[in-house]
Amino acid sequence: MSDGETAVIQSLAPGPIDGVSYPLKMVYCGQCSMPPEYCDYSGQTDVCRAWATQNAPELLEGLEISDEPAADGDEKKKQKRGGKGSKTGAAAAQAAASGGKKKGGGPQKVTLQREPRGKKSVTVIKGLATFDIDLKVASKLFAQKFACGSSVTGADEIVIQGDVKDDLLDLIPEKWKQVTDEQIDDLGDKKR
Repeated sequence: MSDGETAVIQSLAPGPIDGVSYPLKMVYCGQCSMPPEYCDYSGQTDVCRAWATQNAPELLEGLEISDEPAADGDEKKKQKRGGKGSKTGAAAAQAAASGGKKKGGGPQKVTLQREPRGKKSVTVIKGLATFDIDLKVASKLFAQKFACGSSVTGADEIVIQGDVKDDLLDLIPEKWKQVTDEQIDDLGDKKR
């Protein structure tokens, strides 16, 4: 500092700052729920820009939301990864086109089978999709009902941890009236 200058020290003590009106009003994007200056990182920049133009044009002043799509590396990260038993490409398109129905228009059947997995066993259910039953909902119901793990592993297959075949023979017709007792086949135990 030179001889004639005086330093202005602003207090960093907690409390209100002069010239600022309280409570502070925060504005968030109605599409990505981030502050507007972060809309560029949401992956929905075009939708965020349209929302801001319509609802809060004053937010666009001084902001630069880029028009460029995400880079190839970012795009690959955003793609949903298929897990075990998931279909990709032509197989997924064919399953969607057929509506999950079995080929050939054969009789509608639900099959139950116990499979050994190491020292324990799992129950495999096939054929529920032929009755227009949502497999994710059914899997969640089985997991809650039997207090065990249950997952959709294929286009028309649910795997439940544990041997619950006998309980399923009663539960399926009770929960889904379109499936009768005669349409459920117990295939027994699968050999190793």
